[in-house]
Amino acid sequence: MNNIWLLAQNAGSEGASGITSESVTTEQTSTTTVASDPNSTVPGKQAPGLFGSPLILFGLMAVVMYFLLFRGPRKKQQQHKQMVQTLQKNDKVRTIGGIIGTVVDIRDDEITLKVDESNNTKIKVATSAVGRNLSKDKS
Repeated sequence: MNNIWLLAQNAGSEGASGITSESVTTEQTSTTTVASDPNSTVPGKQAPGLFGSPLILFGLMAVVMYFLLFRGPRKKQQQHKQMVQTLQKNDKVRTIGGIIGTVVDIRDDEITLKVDESNNTKIKVATSAVGRNLSKDKS
């Protein structure tokens, strides 16, 4: 194991293929390198990352996903439920379909709206179909 054979192509016209072989011992090829850069990394050691551990990064991502995917819609559902519970007769509302009417009757899961004053036209909609309370919201 003291000899290492190197194959190299010679630029001259030596032989038909121009490839020569010569014996090189390990003493001739060993070199010592010294790291002069204080920021260089040593082989086998990792540079510390931004958060130190992938587990911490995974936990942080889980918290962000919770707030983006679950907390926002749940808060909106609670606001809608509270708005429907505070509805009273003669409140003007707009449904998610764009129909504007006045609340005539409120039951457990349906609301009766008066849509046309002249013909006394009434429709029944589900409580989930009410989009905004126009009497309370002035924006």
